[in-house]
Formats: sequence, structure tokens, C-alpha cells
Amino acid sequence: MKSDQTHQDLKYWLALLRTPGIGCRTFQKILGTFTPFEFLSESSQALSALGLKHELIHAIKNPDWTAIDNDLAWQEQPNNTIIIFNDPLYPPQLKEISDPPPVLFVCGHTDILSYPQIAMVGSRNPSTQGKETAFNFAKALSQSGFVITSGLALGIDAASHEGALGANGYTIAVAGTGLDHVYPAIHKNLATEITHSGALISELPLGTSAKANHFPRRNRIISGLCQGLLVVEAAKQSGSLITARMALEQNREVFAIPGSIHNPLARGCNALIREGAKLIETYQDILEELSYYNQIDANNPHADSQSMLDLEQQTLLNLVMFSPTSIDNLVENTGIPVELISSTLLYLELQGYIEAVPGGCYTRIK
Repeated sequence: MKSDQTHQDLKYWLALLRTPGIGCRTFQKILGTFTPFEFLSESSQALSALGLKHELIHAIKNPDWTAIDNDLAWQEQPNNTIIIFNDPLYPPQLKEISDPPPVLFVCGHTDILSYPQIAMVGSRNPSTQGKETAFNFAKALSQSGFVITSGLALGIDAASHEGALGANGYTIAVAGTGLDHVYPAIHKNLATEITHSGALISELPLGTSAKANHFPRRNRIISGLCQGLLVVEAAKQSGSLITARMALEQNREVFAIPGSIHNPLARGCNALIREGAKLIETYQDILEELSYYNQIDANNPHADSQSMLDLEQQTLLNLVMFSPTSIDNLVENTGIPVELISSTLLYLELQGYIEAVPGGCYTRIK
């Protein structure tokens, strides 16, 4: 339970958050001079002297206390947290962006918000290969100690979350709705699974439904939380390119997986590479670029079981799924010669990490 004083402070942050006409930048300007309580306590005359219009002053002086009480009641439920900008739990990397959200609603584990993160974005209608690539990259990067951050959308987002979950790793979904809604609704079960081993977060208060303008703003949080952003598959006019450019503006690393010049879903990634994004062929390319973040084994639930493997063996093991994985698939994802892959798979099988299954495939067993 939160203390009465914490509730008193928080309710004024929520009142300001819910005031129509006060966005992130205005909120930050207010915090430069006032606390939310002080600002809301100012007289109408004082607010008018600050240059505020009558309609905004009326909204400031008449908060929706019923909705705010609902927010506070939501926070009292297990696994729910509301984090304000000056809270120690607020992720420091998100504070660096030009318009950080003043309040974050979190369902799940708050500590992982400050862990090193790779954001993954791409098409909502990817190819089968694109989804598989996203899943495998997310799984391997998760097993290397990164949190996988995405937007819970159909396609590449979902495959990225699922890849991290498949590795028993951490994943963060940034919602474009209030956390009492799940969008798209088909991802309700995925959202629930994410809260068990990761976090759902939103800057939008409870009761906020999906609207088109929420998602571009949501994307600045996805890129703001991460150390690097990977675009897996994106058409030339994809919203993922907007996220990538936001990441560049926020001084984040941007990575892109190239594709055929004949594939419309590769044109966005190819364009990003022309503009300076780093071309990525294997997940190790990302690890090399972000090696200075020094992922700790405590964030990697598979570190102990893999500690006796050399780098090539561990790399290959990270790409063998808990469902049948073909040698052709491994060759394509790693670029390692088939002879070396075959010998490494034999070693991993003898050590009890994988087993051969019909169809010339292998399945991970630990």
C-alpha cells in the first residue's frame, strides 16, 4: 500500500496529466517552476497572468477526481505501479529525450525499465521469414542479457516479444492505450504473459482507447528506452522508419536487416542502411556494437547452463528453438558454413542441449 503522503503527491501529478491541453512539453515547463500541487493551487488570476487561456484555466481548476481515484485504486492492485518523472524508478535513459512522459503506468516488473534494452520494430504484415527472423533475433539478444522492447502490435512486434518470452527473458511492451485496454485485442493473452516476466507500460491514463495519433507518440518511448533499435522488415512508408528516425534524434544506435531489392518489405530497411543505419546479418553484429553495455549474467537466465560453451557453440545454441529448427535456417541466420554448423550441432547434442528430430531438424531441450 502507498502512504497517504505519496497518494497526496501522486494525485496532483495525475490531475495535471489528465488536464486537457497540457502535453508533455507543457508539463515539463510547469515542473521547472512548480510542483503539480503548487501549480493546481494557483489562483485563476495567477494562471491568467502566466498567459493561459480561459478554457485551460477552467480545466486546471476542475480536475476529474473520479478518474484520478480510479487511477489510484488501479495502482493498489498487485503488479501495478504509477511512476512519476522524479521517482527513482523512472528509467534514466527515457529522461534524456526531448519530451519524456511525466507519468508512466506500469503493469509488471518496474526494475527492468532501467536494464539495457534493444527495441525491435517492423511491419504489421511481415513475411513468414520476417516473423521468424524477429523471433530468433529477440531470443538470441534476450539470452545475451538485453531486454527486448516493442509495441505489442501485430507482426514483428509480437514476434519480438514472443522471442524474448521463448528465451525466458525480459520484454517490455509500450502500449498506445491506457493499460486497462489491450490493443490489438487479439494480443490479450500475450499482454498477460508479458506482465508475468516483463512489463506493459503506457504514458496514457486509464480509460484511454486506441487512437491513430497515440501510436507515433508511443514510438518515441520505445526508442527512448533502448540503447539500440533494430528494424527487421519495413516497407518504404512504414511507421517503423519514423521510430528509427526518432531513435537517431535521441542518439540511439539504429540497426536494420537488409533484404532483396525486389521485396517491398525490405525497402524501408534498405533505405535506412543507405541513410547510415548499421547493416545487421547476425545478432552478434549488434552485440559487437553495444559491447560497452556489458550485459550482466544476472539478467541472463541461461548464463550458468551455457558457461562451458565457447562463443560459436553458444551462438548456435541461442538460435536453436524449442520447436524444430532446420540446418538451412541456422545457416541463413548465422552465415556460418554448413560443415561447422553440423559439427557444432553434434557437440551440442552430445552435451544434452539439443536433440535431433525427424526432417533433419533439431530442437532445444535446455
